[in-house]
Amino acid sequence: MEQVTEKVAETLKKVAIGGDKPRKEKKQKKETGAPAAGGDAGPLEMNPPPAFIQERLDLFDKLYKEQQEELAKRPHDDILITMPDGTTKAGKAYETTPAEIAKGISNSLFKRTVVARIDGETLWDLERPLEKSCKLELLDFNDDQGKFVFWHSSAHVLGEACERRFGCSLCIGPPVDNGFYYEMALPGGAAVQSSDWAPLENIVTKIVKEKQPFQRLEMSKEDLLKMFAYNPYKQHIIKDKIPDGTRTTVYRNGPLIDLCRGPHVPDTSRIEAFAIMKNSSSYFLGDANNDSLQRIYGVSFPDKKQMAAHKKFLEEAAKRDHRLIGKQQELFYFEECSPGSAMWLPHGMRINNAIMEYIKEEYWKRGYDEVMTPNMFNVALWEQSGHLAHYKDDMFLLDVDKEQFGLKPMNCPAHAMMFRHRDRSHKELPLRLADFGVLHRNEASGALSGLTRVRRFQQDDAHIFCREDQIKAEVADLFDFMKSFYGMLGLTFKLKLSTRPEKYMGEIETWDRAEARLKEALDEFSTATGGTWELNEGDGAFYGPKIDIAVLDCLNRPWQCATIQLDFQQPINFSLEYMTAETQVKQDEGKPAFKAPEPGASKEEEPPKEGEEKKKKALLVKKPLGPGCARPVMIHRAMAGSIERFTAILAEHFAGKWPFWMSPRQVMVIPVGMGFLDYAKEVALTLKKEKIHVDVDSSGNTLQKKIRSAQLAQYNFIFVVGDDEKTNRKVNIRYRDDTSTQARDVPYSLEEAVVKLRALKADRGMYNPFPAHNPKKEEAAKEDAAKEEVKA
Repeated sequence: MEQVTEKVAETLKKVAIGGDKPRKEKKQKKETGAPAAGGDAGPLEMNPPPAFIQERLDLFDKLYKEQQEELAKRPHDDILITMPDGTTKAGKAYETTPAEIAKGISNSLFKRTVVARIDGETLWDLERPLEKSCKLELLDFNDDQGKFVFWHSSAHVLGEACERRFGCSLCIGPPVDNGFYYEMALPGGAAVQSSDWAPLENIVTKIVKEKQPFQRLEMSKEDLLKMFAYNPYKQHIIKDKIPDGTRTTVYRNGPLIDLCRGPHVPDTSRIEAFAIMKNSSSYFLGDANNDSLQRIYGVSFPDKKQMAAHKKFLEEAAKRDHRLIGKQQELFYFEECSPGSAMWLPHGMRINNAIMEYIKEEYWKRGYDEVMTPNMFNVALWEQSGHLAHYKDDMFLLDVDKEQFGLKPMNCPAHAMMFRHRDRSHKELPLRLADFGVLHRNEASGALSGLTRVRRFQQDDAHIFCREDQIKAEVADLFDFMKSFYGMLGLTFKLKLSTRPEKYMGEIETWDRAEARLKEALDEFSTATGGTWELNEGDGAFYGPKIDIAVLDCLNRPWQCATIQLDFQQPINFSLEYMTAETQVKQDEGKPAFKAPEPGASKEEEPPKEGEEKKKKALLVKKPLGPGCARPVMIHRAMAGSIERFTAILAEHFAGKWPFWMSPRQVMVIPVGMGFLDYAKEVALTLKKEKIHVDVDSSGNTLQKKIRSAQLAQYNFIFVVGDDEKTNRKVNIRYRDDTSTQARDVPYSLEEAVVKLRALKADRGMYNPFPAHNPKKEEAAKEDAAKEEVKA
């Protein structure tokens, strides 16, 4: 079955319905029987409803009846349904449904089940009859695919509510990571207002109570064009996406009929909790040259408890927003004159540098060599690598000396050139090249979001050139790197293997070999750690399969950070090779030893004839392997990914309470009075020699206000100094994350404090090296020690 709406923005041509320029938003005209534009005044729904709704229903009823009659004629052969536990159920083709199987086990199972999965691949409506013997899984809301089906069905419910209130032309309504949205064009180009939310939610409540079943109908392209004749956006999708002579599906719930591949929940009563989260404007297919539309976002759950938990989660996430933390702690900001490029302030750079320093230390331990490559290249480099066809729209391009250059959006082509700049031997492999060079990607202005989506960024980017027999060991080391890095930060992760996409470079056999290598490495790592991994079919890079790593923060939110990509294609594109150990090449007498050609070296070209344009010279000419040579495998890898994005993730993960080793504010020294300011400065100077970020509060505020200010600024430690501390060269320590140290009863000698902080920083630990003193325990320990001495 052809997928109609998914990824449509990537495949459809630009279109502007009703004109070449985007339509300006204007206030909806007041119409008799229609609700007031952008508000909850007037009728809840349009009365009478738009004429197209009944016309659409009439055609659906006619075709649905014909479909059911045709299905009834099909042979109802005996089939065998295999459940996940290996048990089997007998059934009839075109008669037995997954819903019947679920009810046969228990009614509670049926009520929990959102959708069925057939033979481990195909999602199937619970009320749709099975057509052959199969393996059957029953998925609930907690399954990722079950959740997406639930939210997809909820989007249809939202779409119905919008049609009933606005009489709008619906466009697309997909599930997304945190719910769903529906895009639409309101009559007269009107805009949705926040005051529309409550009326829409009231209509949704009615729809849920009506228990509207979701009905599936296959239709021809001709009938689809007839059904959606009123909607120019659906017309465009149908004409451009659905091949002539083919069929696709629509789904009906109540008066709504929508172009959709499904599947869906059995009926609308499953959606017990529903909320609209926000609305915004958008462009049809995401193209600014197309019509301006309205988009409404929502979220839904099978019960009200989950909705309440979700809202609490959102409140906590809002407190942790890295943009808010960045402003409060003066870490970074953005200037209008350079959108999408962070201005890192001194305290922000402290965090940035701490992350970089850790990664560089790991590089030293793991045998990486750091390199630096240019920021700008001739586009011939990306033509050679194949990136230009895929990334051109996301690159910053400029003309230099009548040739086109671009700011690099990635490092891999430059590293390939670095590998081939001289002959290579098998003894040099694996060769691990690391690069923190600045990258630029021309992200859409509407997609920019704090540090998580920027145009200028740095990655902990590295490429490993190795033999095929070294892949397993290299990937194992990357898993160890990742486990150590994320474990230190209290982050967990999920692994996904993304395989060959529809558009790919190279031979299928090469892809199969690369995917097999990664599966083997994943299986071994999962066995060793007791973890699991998922298969993400068709989502690999165009040059090779990859392992995507989703990092889970303390709120269990997934973030895309690390990646491991196996690449057999770039070594071919750049004619990379190394001399093997197995083959000894016997050179003919007088024949020079093989050498890699210089970039751009090729057979001398004849000058162009009169009237002909000179052909553009390739960066370098692909060539077959030299005698005794083999192609290296190229592994693309990153642990943090974008340093900007990773900083944002950590800011939200720690809620601005940075671990000591990366904290931009590590120690605040507070004198109890101005008479002890000199000693406070002496303490600060001692800590500064240890490269500890320390400040002194020399303000005239009260002691309690100074302490409170330091706590709000998230200093890891507060050193309070007064007469006793100055006389005995001590500091009184309060630890931010341990309330037992908030009282003034944790004195340590300055020398001991320095030793403990030095160790804490070196360990990159997240513990308190200054536990509160317990006099009773200390006295008991002394007595025990004395008794042991007597016995000795």
